[in-house]
Amino acid sequence: MKPLRAGVIGVGHLGQHHARLYASLPGAMLVGVTDQDSARAALVAERHGARVYPGPAELLKDVDLVSVAVPTSAHYAVAKACLEAGKHVLVEKPIAVTPGQARELVTLAEHRGCRLQVGHSERFNPVMQTMRPHIHRPVFIECHRLSSFSERGTDVDVVLDLMIHDLDLVLSFDPGPVEDVQAAGVPVLSSTIDIANARIQFAGGCVANLTASRVSLNKMRRLRLFQRDGYVAIDFQTRKGTIVRRSAKPVEKPALELEHLQGNDDEPLKLQLDSFLHAVRTGTRPLVSGADGLAALEVAHRVLDAIGRFAARQEPEGARPIAAPGSPVRR
Repeated sequence: MKPLRAGVIGVGHLGQHHARLYASLPGAMLVGVTDQDSARAALVAERHGARVYPGPAELLKDVDLVSVAVPTSAHYAVAKACLEAGKHVLVEKPIAVTPGQARELVTLAEHRGCRLQVGHSERFNPVMQTMRPHIHRPVFIECHRLSSFSERGTDVDVVLDLMIHDLDLVLSFDPGPVEDVQAAGVPVLSSTIDIANARIQFAGGCVANLTASRVSLNKMRRLRLFQRDGYVAIDFQTRKGTIVRRSAKPVEKPALELEHLQGNDDEPLKLQLDSFLHAVRTGTRPLVSGADGLAALEVAHRVLDAIGRFAARQEPEGARPIAAPGSPVRR
């Protein structure tokens, strides 16, 4: 089997790992990397025996597929150039800044016959894969995604930076169309929203409550799903899952049974790239397609619109204004 020629555009915090894995996966061959920081690109390329390219245009001439791991505000422009060149693209989450940009990328990929995958890596977390068979039509979902502050990712707000992961997960459970969104959020250390909470009601009867923060003292990545027959709890950091259900044993009083499951040690990004390579090689729909990325982004913007309405009611005269929902920070 001939390996697919891979390239990475942007080899910062995430992109360096795309390069590392392409260099090690049997179905791929890392051809080269490019980055605005040429010294950084040279370091990563040398580490993995790849070539440094002066820019995406030169790299695209020599590859079959690319990972786009540039800052979110540049996702659209870079991914568009790759698709126009007829290359298969894995773009880190979110797919773009605005739904309009995302729709254009999805349409372009279809017209060019290219696979477009979005890097919602929690779908590939081993604990998620272990627990998914136990999730059946949840009626209430609770998500907490908290992290400490970092300059990385602050070119967009916390909804597009962190909450987008959980929005994608919630939509993957097929809760139906969104009926109502209520949300609140505030900037703390950046000029955009740093902490947010959203309550989303779906036509299928499910309600999701999501909290995302990038100004927390402790990290947390947890998901709980309440179902008719019990609930499922998932900790993405420890990769531990718990199933709580009513006991089937004949007893005088209702009782609960607990089952603890553990996800394996597989690297989610490796599983994600393996899945992308499979989609490219077979011409099948990626597990997290461009359409999936668009769906999550559309709900994210409904959350941002709700935060904007909340801010308009709460903002005192003379207060520092919140940046427009979803707008990138210009530095």
